[in-house]
Amino acid sequence: MATKHKTAEPVVPLFVDRYFIHWYKADVKGKSCEDHCIPQHSNRICVTTLTESHPVLQSGKTIKSIPCQISTNCSRLQNKVSGKCKRGAQFLTELAPLCKIYCSDGEAYTVSSCVRGCSMEVIENILHKPSILQEKPSTEGYIAVELPKFEESKNITEGLLTQKQYEEVMVKMDNCTTF
Repeated sequence: MATKHKTAEPVVPLFVDRYFIHWYKADVKGKSCEDHCIPQHSNRICVTTLTESHPVLQSGKTIKSIPCQISTNCSRLQNKVSGKCKRGAQFLTELAPLCKIYCSDGEAYTVSSCVRGCSMEVIENILHKPSILQEKPSTEGYIAVELPKFEESKNITEGLLTQKQYEEVMVKMDNCTTF
């Protein structure tokens, strides 16, 4: 009697894993474990997400709200980009805040751009359904899309870590949850 062997289905990598290079910023603004991931596409577009070690993504956290009102005169939601030259886009520095995440335990976390460039959009999905940020942080739960200036696009990764460098940093850290 012959037995049938099941062949393993090939695992198809996610879109972000296939077309983006992942860069990391550890301890943003000196805050331990508040790490960000910046996937960068070959067309120089960057996306800001949270790493798996970020406190917001740890078990037991519930997101209460994610306001994008940075100051009385600045809201990331007022960003109206149009045309080839991306007129109306807000210019961001590496430490520019994108939004603030308030958790039900009273903690608040500021998400920074980590990339110099124009803000293309802040993803409104996470504003209406904050739990998506925790459920799918690297796909649908990304926070913002930025476009570095063409002449600066080569050196935007100077202050960022590669995935291998970030994993080495995480191994050395004992108070952050590793992935």
